[in-house]
Amino acid sequence: MELRFSPLFSGSSGNAIYVGCGDTHLLVDAGLSGTRITNELARIGVHPGMLTAILTTHEHVDHVRGVGILSRKYNLPIYATEGTWEGMADKVGSVESRNRCILTPEQDFYIGEMNVTPFSTPHDANQPVGLSFSCGGARFSIATDLGCIKKGWFKYVCGSDAVLLESNYDPDMLQAGSYPYALKHRILSNRGHLCNEDAGRCAAELVKGGARHIVLGHLSKENNFPELARRCTEDALRANGIVPGKDVRLDVASRDGVTGIFGISCGFSR
Repeated sequence: MELRFSPLFSGSSGNAIYVGCGDTHLLVDAGLSGTRITNELARIGVHPGMLTAILTTHEHVDHVRGVGILSRKYNLPIYATEGTWEGMADKVGSVESRNRCILTPEQDFYIGEMNVTPFSTPHDANQPVGLSFSCGGARFSIATDLGCIKKGWFKYVCGSDAVLLESNYDPDMLQAGSYPYALKHRILSNRGHLCNEDAGRCAAELVKGGARHIVLGHLSKENNFPELARRCTEDALRANGIVPGKDVRLDVASRDGVTGIFGISCGFSR
């Protein structure tokens, strides 16, 4: 059985990722309008009515903008931590009680054929989580919105066949850019975002742990370029004796639409 994933949108302006296996179809985050997400799902052959559930990593608007409308329109359960439910209460509108599901960090559970493990992440939100998915012997993890590399979250991601990994900003671009000081300080903090260099170092460790596909995501539109993020990670991989394109597949997720649909079958990704 193949585990499939597709970054629909990945960036500071909005995030949504499809994850599927067998008859289980999941949407992780819905940070754009329901219409835009529906259009991108259609490009990979998925109708929102086919979705089994929506999982929400945290309450920031670039992750929850379309959560409520999709849940109400298609009667979809929403999984989020108690802290995230509290934080997004005024952003998603009314949600029927039967569709309000609680994620408990570090406790795995099943949605259909998919085993899901939420894990705590260092980010300035109410009880944020990353997510690891296993099905048919294959494993895919989403590790974005991370202020720093910590053993706590890394141990849940290491050993994955494929990882969507944050590579948010270039430090020089951020420092020289027009963001106000407070926002720069937030992004640079241990509860902000991962820079390109940290993403590269993390990617090298993930490949050593078994990853064969790294997708860099959540790139800042103002403080990064896809080519720069890719080059930083390629340099870090080579510095660790890892050959991009041979030892690991490396992609960069698009901010504005489907990057592709990828499959993992028990240790092999394509």
